[in-house]
Amino acid sequence: MTLRAVIVDDEPLACDLLGLLLADHEDIQVVARCQNGREAISYLQSEPVDLLFLDVQMPNIDGFDVVEQIGLRHLPPTIFVTAYHQHAVRAFDVHAVDYLTKPVDAERLRVAVERVREKMAARVALMTQEQLTAMLNGLRNSTVESRSYPSRFLVKDGEKEILVPVEKIDWIEAASYYSCIHTNGRRYMLRETITDLSNKLNPKQFARIHRSSIVNLDRIHEIYREGQGDGSIVLMDSQRLKMSKVGRQKLVELGKV
Repeated sequence: MTLRAVIVDDEPLACDLLGLLLADHEDIQVVARCQNGREAISYLQSEPVDLLFLDVQMPNIDGFDVVEQIGLRHLPPTIFVTAYHQHAVRAFDVHAVDYLTKPVDAERLRVAVERVREKMAARVALMTQEQLTAMLNGLRNSTVESRSYPSRFLVKDGEKEILVPVEKIDWIEAASYYSCIHTNGRRYMLRETITDLSNKLNPKQFARIHRSSIVNLDRIHEIYREGQGDGSIVLMDSQRLKMSKVGRQKLVELGKV
């Protein structure tokens, strides 16, 4: 039996990596890749899906919202994808929900898929309504209230390595599977994706204002609106950065606009 699978992830590189790994599973066919929660809800409500790979952290409509709007009765067997390695994993384990942590590992993917196959073969529901509610509450509490945030990053500086305090970071730029930290006129490469950093940094201090950039809120000097929603910001050092509609909305929610 071929399983019709859908991948939901707002980060194209993460989506491509998961699709590449799934290509090794002959009985799984990726029929759709959704870049946000709204696309996922629309597809799930209109097409048959046997297996869902659902990113937890997405702008506007996140994985939690997708689950709640689709509802338990119509939710296909789901493997959650998360960047949270501690609290979220514990919450998933307690409620017997399959999960993957980023970056996705081929062997861990095989195990997660096998678990879903076993449950489907046994015709056992993945979650009761009570388990679904408890899981969502547990994840929200762990990812918002109980999280700790890094205070510094270890980066390479020529032949040596140095520690860069997060409060000294001006902004962070996406660079494929790496990120470029800008601080005090210097640039340092860090082997983490911008999505990973966005999930790790304190949202009260840092905001992802564009797919390719995260900014330290304390470094914002001016904000400009352009068109229907896009715009730009100017930092204290006069660096101008593009700002997407979603990024502007985040600044509005944080009271910066």
